[in-house]
Amino acid sequence: MARHRIFSTAVASVYPHYVAKAERKGRSRREVDEVICWLTGYDEAGLADVIARQVDLETFFAQAPRVNPNAALITGVICGYRVEEIEDPLMQQIRWMDKLVDEVARGKKMTSILRSGTPGAPAGTSSPPPSD
Repeated sequence: MARHRIFSTAVASVYPHYVAKAERKGRSRREVDEVICWLTGYDEAGLADVIARQVDLETFFAQAPRVNPNAALITGVICGYRVEEIEDPLMQQIRWMDKLVDEVARGKKMTSILRSGTPGAPAGTSSPPPSD
């Protein structure tokens, strides 16, 4: 089976489109960076580095410091596909990133986008249940 051409596309090729989409809707590059870093574990310097080096999406995800364990909570439709039903792990990760950027552009709250349980809690965490 032929590999999908998106796998060899440079992150630097899609990143400006993500930022433009968010900015058209009044959101910022910082918010796009935040969701990408949340998903992949890259920090801002690491993200800037892979963009500058023209790293392809396959390598970007293969070398990601840590795909967020809460990424599996990302659901919905992007490009006509339900992200939770995509079987190819790399394609699913790419579509997760698309979905997160889409949610930023649609104006969702960051706590919702980052699948956090409590406003102000670190991304990917939730508050412990109250003790009796």
